[in-house]
Amino acid sequence: MAGAGQRRGKKDDNGIGTAIDFVLANARLVLGVGGAAMLGIATLAVKRMYDRAISAPSSPTRLGQSGKRSWEEPNWLGSSSRLLTQDMKSSLSRSLQTLPTEPSAADTDFCRPTKAKPSAKRSQVELKKSRLRLSLQEKLLAYYRRRVAIPADEQARAKQAAVDICAELRSFLRAKLPDMPLRDMYLSGSLYDDLQVVTADHIQLIVPLMLEQNLWSCIPGEDTIMNIPGFYLVRRENPEYFPRGSSYWDRCVVGGYLSPKTVADTFEKVVAGSINWPAIGSLLDYVIRPAAPPADLTLEVQYDADRHLFIDFLPSLTLGDIVLVAKPHRLAQNDNLWRLSLRPAETARLRALDQGDSGCRCLCLKIFKAVCKLNPALGHLTASQLTNVILHLSQEESDWSQDMLADRFLQALKGLIRHLEAGVLPSALNPKVNLFSELTPEEVDELGYTLYSSLSEPEVLLQT
Repeated sequence: MAGAGQRRGKKDDNGIGTAIDFVLANARLVLGVGGAAMLGIATLAVKRMYDRAISAPSSPTRLGQSGKRSWEEPNWLGSSSRLLTQDMKSSLSRSLQTLPTEPSAADTDFCRPTKAKPSAKRSQVELKKSRLRLSLQEKLLAYYRRRVAIPADEQARAKQAAVDICAELRSFLRAKLPDMPLRDMYLSGSLYDDLQVVTADHIQLIVPLMLEQNLWSCIPGEDTIMNIPGFYLVRRENPEYFPRGSSYWDRCVVGGYLSPKTVADTFEKVVAGSINWPAIGSLLDYVIRPAAPPADLTLEVQYDADRHLFIDFLPSLTLGDIVLVAKPHRLAQNDNLWRLSLRPAETARLRALDQGDSGCRCLCLKIFKAVCKLNPALGHLTASQLTNVILHLSQEESDWSQDMLADRFLQALKGLIRHLEAGVLPSALNPKVNLFSELTPEEVDELGYTLYSSLSEPEVLLQT
């Protein structure tokens, strides 16, 4: 074994081989054959490590035929810093200097700090969201111009037709029913508030009743056995002092309460049965006829070849500071209830907020209204419900500038879905009133499903 070590180390060991052979030769005398063998193996390993170290700069690591390290070369050889000679340090330094410095040419995990990666990802996500918002903003504005906005001449023609019909009806009622206590009728609705969308096709003619304040009182719906906030019973008072017949409207009392349905039926007989609308229409150059059922107290007016206007006659009454309208509850068993009129105040607040900061609330509302009007699956959502979603969002967000339209549209959409999931949409003016109280559970589920399905791609709502 000592001879083998001597032959292998004669190349360039600078005398180290001779010293090792001398030690091995004399170790046999001291340690015996077994001890000398163990010492020889250990010494040979040290010598090979030394040989590899001093030959590394000039001769690369030998690879076997399979492309792996030879079993003769330990895997941990290059991991010890103690074996690096000056030449190896120089080579390593040159290799580090030649590493690529451009991010595109280097491994990102090696060249960039680990703390910068989340920031970079966040910036990419924010950039993507910004592009999506800009894209949605452009699509919303294009949808508004293409489908939502009503030409000014169409609005003017519809308003003029409504004014003409209102004047004729007022004259007829004064002549035919002079003892009917009514205040001046007036036109109302989204067409007059510049909130109507798609087409100028409907308007309301408010017919205010005059009630004796000492003969009638309002009972909130939540104080009745029906427990429906937002509706009222109108009770006839003091019958012992003012017997039946003391008021013109006693003829519309059912069970001690003024019935909105009976009041509406009274007007329907006049509007649909007593007025010669074809004659009036020919005089005004319109085609006028009562609308087909179930549209009670509604006139259909054709004022152009392809334009129709529906005029809803809406009796109303005022007791103190409470304004009620004869718009019945959707459930037949509650047809004795008068509806609290919140729409004028809701609209006034919305417009005041927009005027205060030149906001886009009305624009956002009109887009939502058009989406619901053109999508049959969303037809059960009313203008009042959508208005209150915008009003609630206005309490949370202060920036309603025009360039925030896409953000606010998405927020309003998510807010509407949350309210549908809860089954409750409180009125912004009267939180006790649940504006979803007249929807059935099936309708709520259908609305929620349709809107939730559009969250990932809101543009789908604009394709109607």
